[in-house]
Amino acid sequence: MINIIWVAMTVIGLIFAAANGKMNEVNEAIFHSANEAVTLCIGLISVLVFWLGMMRIAQDAGLLQKLSNLFKPIILKLFPEVPSDHPAVGYILSNIIANMFGLGNAATPLGIKAMEQLKVLNGGKSNASRSMITFLALNTSGLTLIPTTVIAVRMNYNSTGPTDIVGPTLVATICATAGAIIIDRYFYHRRAKKGDK
Repeated sequence: MINIIWVAMTVIGLIFAAANGKMNEVNEAIFHSANEAVTLCIGLISVLVFWLGMMRIAQDAGLLQKLSNLFKPIILKLFPEVPSDHPAVGYILSNIIANMFGLGNAATPLGIKAMEQLKVLNGGKSNASRSMITFLALNTSGLTLIPTTVIAVRMNYNSTGPTDIVGPTLVATICATAGAIIIDRYFYHRRAKKGDK
């Protein structure tokens, strides 16, 4: 479906540009954007490699395990349907920790693995389970301590204070995560009262 939407948007945009005599501007924008995308990617690679290296050091030093142990009781409360020794718990914890350090690209495969494991727990049904909905809400709100990717983008565009975003991002993601948990619990308890668990 997403592919159809993207193709439709592209085709509509090109038809609109051709009808209004703006094809030169479209061509310039395409080449300029492609050039800028490559420059941005190269700028992001260095920062992401640095933070992935830091994550590896933290893992080898046992810091990630300590963080996992710290968050595990919270995760088990948020996901009561998931057994504590199930692989989904490890993937959920890894995804949340990667998101906390702003490593969205590294967190994505872990999130997909967590969803796959939650689907297995759900008996392979096509309908999302309570745990899958909770995980999606948590993953979307994305509590972030260090917004690595945003800092890299700001540095790439010569921001005078690329790390000024850290405080506002922390406040915004704490509010978003708290809101996601509250809304998730509200709708779960509302459904439970109706007997539709």
